[in-house]
Amino acid sequence: MAESNPSRAVKLFGTTTLDPEPQKLKAGALSAELDNGMLRYIRIGDVEVLRGIAFLVRDENWGTFAPKIENLKVEESADRFSVTYDATCADAKRSIRYRATIAGSADGKLSFSAEATPETDVLTNRTGFVVLHPLAGVAGRPLTIAHVDGKVVTSEFPPIIDPDCPFRDIRALTHETLPGVMAEVTMTGDTFEMEDHRNWTDASFKTYVRPLALPWPYTLPKGKSFQQAVTLELKGPLPKPALGGGSEPVAVTLGAPSGKMPEIGTGVAAREAAHAVAAADLVKAVGLRHLVCQIDGRQADFAEALPHYRDLGAKADSVIELEIVIPGTGTPSDELATIAEAVRKSGITPSAVAVSPAVDLKAVLPGSPRPPAPPDAEIYAAARAAFPGIRLGGGMFSYFTELNRKPPLAEALDFVTHTTCPIVHAADDVSVMETLEALPYVITSTKVLAKGKPYRLGPSGIAARDNPYGKATSPNPGNGRVCLADMDPRQRGIFGAAWTLGYASIFANGGLEALALCSPTGPSGLIYRKLADAQPYFDSAGSGTVYPVYHIIAALAAASGRTRLDARSSHPSKVTALAFESNGHRHLWLANLTSAETNVTIAGLGGSTTLALLDEAAFVDATRNPDWLGKAGTRLASAGNVTLPPYATARIISD
Repeated sequence: MAESNPSRAVKLFGTTTLDPEPQKLKAGALSAELDNGMLRYIRIGDVEVLRGIAFLVRDENWGTFAPKIENLKVEESADRFSVTYDATCADAKRSIRYRATIAGSADGKLSFSAEATPETDVLTNRTGFVVLHPLAGVAGRPLTIAHVDGKVVTSEFPPIIDPDCPFRDIRALTHETLPGVMAEVTMTGDTFEMEDHRNWTDASFKTYVRPLALPWPYTLPKGKSFQQAVTLELKGPLPKPALGGGSEPVAVTLGAPSGKMPEIGTGVAAREAAHAVAAADLVKAVGLRHLVCQIDGRQADFAEALPHYRDLGAKADSVIELEIVIPGTGTPSDELATIAEAVRKSGITPSAVAVSPAVDLKAVLPGSPRPPAPPDAEIYAAARAAFPGIRLGGGMFSYFTELNRKPPLAEALDFVTHTTCPIVHAADDVSVMETLEALPYVITSTKVLAKGKPYRLGPSGIAARDNPYGKATSPNPGNGRVCLADMDPRQRGIFGAAWTLGYASIFANGGLEALALCSPTGPSGLIYRKLADAQPYFDSAGSGTVYPVYHIIAALAAASGRTRLDARSSHPSKVTALAFESNGHRHLWLANLTSAETNVTIAGLGGSTTLALLDEAAFVDATRNPDWLGKAGTRLASAGNVTLPPYATARIISD
């Protein structure tokens, strides 16, 4: 029998555990949040100076260890705070222990140091400090760089996403954070360099230890201790400490028509094709416009999935687009001719194809030689010959990072595509939601690369569909928050619905032609099916249940091609907004991207309104009733105000 009242953690995050709340630290106008050993949101007054400082340990596949914190001691007074703790990062193969010391004072000085000792030989791609600068008020602004050789130069934080390391051999970085207030960050103990973290949709510029030009992975020898430190000094007239008080409501304003809503589809991996067909009735009810179906020419049995793709497309009334990986070991014409013949025999007539050589599924660092592969022009010419008269796309089936490092041959294509993943570098709840802040920059940069060609995105979701940076995605049998895992439990919770609406709203407002989101079934699914790993609540609820995100995708799919309205949020990192017209009504969708109840004022909706609220209170009903959205809705007493519980999404329709 299904659980009648699953825990709050399961409702929100699809797992039985909650992320711990950070501890707020304050010294005068200087504040920060202590979160599992790292500092986040370092502010002076209300202005964010740094997004974070952390001492990280990464394995040979770029997986990030969650430190085990012990002996934590926090002391605070009105004008200073201090933190000390011991931490261990370990798995079955390695262990490293470090002692951390943090100190902050009201005069605008902050320090974070660590002394680390490997308890075994530690194979790592990176171990040491990272410093994150935020995007707002920083991207495109002046920056002074002090290099390790003593040379000082002036430049700027990149406005367009930089595919390379914009700055190397760094000792200190200085930028203006308030008028007349300079923030100087000094890093010691090793040589640092900066990468544009927006490449991976992280909302920051990241300065990290150990240049990537040096060999990696590398080994930290057992017993050989080392020290590193980061200091922040704010120079200039500091603001007075804030008095506190309640937060202002988020203001959402609707405006004029602003283009069309993108066509909404989903991705179907070969391993999920038969499962999706088994759930075809529920897939059809979503109303997807297209299915992005994967063909991996490296697999001898690639054709076995084709009849399932064909049947799913017919039963769901969705067109089929093909995402084709060619081995690249033979000629593109031969490899694509073989695939095209199998497609024809299956009875599929795709509406579009996108093609990539297998080598492009793995990342290549800037400055490194690319593995041998047929030229893109040859691949695309062969694809047009194999699939005559069918729209041709290209770019990257991996993440924007790889597209930015190898720009597409846009002139040979009908559209450009890529995917994204929000759990490449960090997988906690706050970091996943933060990635939405980077998406407008991804859109701007991709449009530059696409040279005017249409932009189609996905399939994308929270989980990693692949790992371009290591051998494989990370396992997640414990339903944790794990970087580069191919299963993320938040896909099943209210959190996943909010993140997906935020993601879709930003790309829709960016004017994309099409979005493929999630998958019909499986770890990134909309519809429950039993997996090897446990799914709390859903395993007992059984077949026929859907995840909350199902209703978000259904609403977006129904809006495909509709007139999009300008919708602006005064705090888009807290509440995202998407609006469109449908059957003479204005539809406004909101998502609370935070763990706090948030009040929203709305201007421009007009008329009497109906509210459907997808929150933890609606979780059980929404998962058991695929048609929940069609039945949900109550009259709003005030059309201009709504309160959103944590991670809730809301549909508001004006009559």
